[in-house]
Amino acid sequence: MNYLKQAGLSVAISVALLGASGLANAQGRRGRGDERRQENQSDRDQRQQQRQQERQNREQERQAYQQQQQPQQQQRSEQRRQEQQRDSQERQQRWEQQRQQQQRDSQERQQRWEQQRQQQQRDGQDRQQRWEQDRQRQEQIRQSQQRDQQRQQQRQEQIRQSQERERVWQQQRQQQQNNRDWDRNRDRDVNRDRDRDNNNWRQRNWQQEQQQRAERYRQDWQQRQNYLYQRQRLLEQQRRRNQLRYQQRYLDELRRDQSRLQQWRYNDYGPYNYRYNRGGSYYETNRYGAEMLQRAINDGYQEGFYAGQADREDGYSYSPDEAFAYQDASYGYDGYYVDLGDYQYYFREGFRRGYEDGYYSRSRYGRYSNGTYSILGNILEDILGMQLLN
Repeated sequence: MNYLKQAGLSVAISVALLGASGLANAQGRRGRGDERRQENQSDRDQRQQQRQQERQNREQERQAYQQQQQPQQQQRSEQRRQEQQRDSQERQQRWEQQRQQQQRDSQERQQRWEQQRQQQQRDGQDRQQRWEQDRQRQEQIRQSQQRDQQRQQQRQEQIRQSQERERVWQQQRQQQQNNRDWDRNRDRDVNRDRDRDNNNWRQRNWQQEQQQRAERYRQDWQQRQNYLYQRQRLLEQQRRRNQLRYQQRYLDELRRDQSRLQQWRYNDYGPYNYRYNRGGSYYETNRYGAEMLQRAINDGYQEGFYAGQADREDGYSYSPDEAFAYQDASYGYDGYYVDLGDYQYYFREGFRRGYEDGYYSRSRYGRYSNGTYSILGNILEDILGMQLLN
């Protein structure tokens, strides 16, 4: 029992001691917790103060940095403003240049349009003028044809009247001739032999003269060839394309004419029974020579018309005597029956009139028919003045 009592007391004391120890431990733990809380609060306050101090330091540093950077920012801002101002001025300048360029382009387009309008107006006037010239030329040709027809009718009437007078005169002359026949028959036998001898002598001299003329013509041809090449180079330098084209055409005609002459043979076309006036002097030729002089005037007129037309198209001044055809004036010449100088004289007379008509695009001296230009009949008669001898 004692043991139990001691054991119970020991247990009670142990319990009491354990309770006191637990209370002490609990109080100790509560005290340490308060201390730790106080320490933590102090640490928090201290850290908060440090953070606040750090924020203040950063704010001061930021303000100091801003104060330090403010002049540079102002300088950069001023630089940006100046750059923007320069950019604006450059854009304004470029815009002004573009506006001026557009204005110049518009003025140039307006000027080109005005030039085109004026050119079209000039072209229209030129077409109207050419149409009017063509109409006037056709009217002149028609009037000329009417005049030629009237002159032809008058000429036929004159020929009829002349034939009637000739018939009456022939009757009278026949009567007179019958009266003289007896006298002529008496002298005819005496003079027959003498006339035969004279005719043979004249025939031999005439053939020799024609051959000499042909030889002189061939010699002159080589000289004209040299002049032709000089004339061709001159036209090329002057850029007279139409005149150069015409000169080439005339040269081709001369070459064909030379080929024709190589096959031509001399024929006796009878005595000199035609007379023509040149420079106040009279010259005689036969029927073939008279026809050749007429061809010279007609050929000269046609070649002159083409030459004048070419100079007009080239815009060259009026100059018929500069043309190679005028200088040469030998196209169509055979070398027989008339002198070359006479042939060239009448060729140039026709050429000058044809050149004038071709240069001024009119038909004053000639007309166009069946693809050729020919001089009017009355003009040809006035130039040549050919007379038939009995």
